[in-house]
Amino acid sequence: MKKVIYVTLLIIVIPYLVINLFVRDDEIKFKFVSNMFVRVKHEDTGVIEKVPFEEYITGVLAGEMPVTFELEALKAQAVAARSYVMKRMAYNKDKDYDVVDTVMNQVYLTDEYLKSVWKDKYVEKINKIKTAVVETKGEYLDYEGQVVDAFFFSTSVGATENSEDVFTAEIPYLRSVTSTWDEEVSPVYEEVNNFTLKEFYEKLGVSYQDEIKLDILKTTSTGRIKEIKINGNKFTGGEVMNKLKIRSAFFTIVQNGEKVVVTTKGYGHGVGMSQYGAQAMALKKYTYDEILKHYYSGVTIKKI
Repeated sequence: MKKVIYVTLLIIVIPYLVINLFVRDDEIKFKFVSNMFVRVKHEDTGVIEKVPFEEYITGVLAGEMPVTFELEALKAQAVAARSYVMKRMAYNKDKDYDVVDTVMNQVYLTDEYLKSVWKDKYVEKINKIKTAVVETKGEYLDYEGQVVDAFFFSTSVGATENSEDVFTAEIPYLRSVTSTWDEEVSPVYEEVNNFTLKEFYEKLGVSYQDEIKLDILKTTSTGRIKEIKINGNKFTGGEVMNKLKIRSAFFTIVQNGEKVVVTTKGYGHGVGMSQYGAQAMALKKYTYDEILKHYYSGVTIKKI
């Protein structure tokens, strides 16, 4: 705990990455005046790259949230991403890298990659993302003097989860809150997955039987499955989710002869900020700070 506090204070006290904004060839450019970097490990190559802090946040926004989202939603994501990486930097200060560039931490896309996929739309799209970064420059979430572990996910099932129902620790700012508007905007709110009975058993590593026997042992407050028995084999909801490669632990399993239909609601672990919930709130004219304070209970927004 002392190490985490020390490194967090160190991050705040050292000269922060000052960003000067100017326009060149119609693209927003960042001028980096001091030397705060995030050590990013590229999972596909194993290469560790030192990326200027706010440039890293820009790449995370591009990787984690559709650029078509409202600016207030993108700003909320920028503050959450900034908080998340600050926490990782404190945790991993004695390691070779702070974060990996995948969903294991936060998806980070390089500028070179974005230019290759966005092509002639690159300037328009990167400027929108950089605007969200600049308008929240240096802002992070704080809870009682500590940087918030700002988990986020795609789509809620109508409410978010308490942290201890999905992970192990009970965290006071990661409480279940309503998010009923996700269904209005999320294209991944519900998904139907079809398997043969043989495929279903093989993916779970369960012996073949003619009939699936289900026994739901525990659920979360929102109805996500915490523990389930399938033909006498116990699984967590997360294990079923990962083995079947489905979007959520909020699922139903229906057998029809040799076919199995698994229907999910929501997308992701359900803890913290729902990204499509943030988009729906932005469409309803909520500001980014209102969005953040809804999803992270009792937090304040501070600036490095």
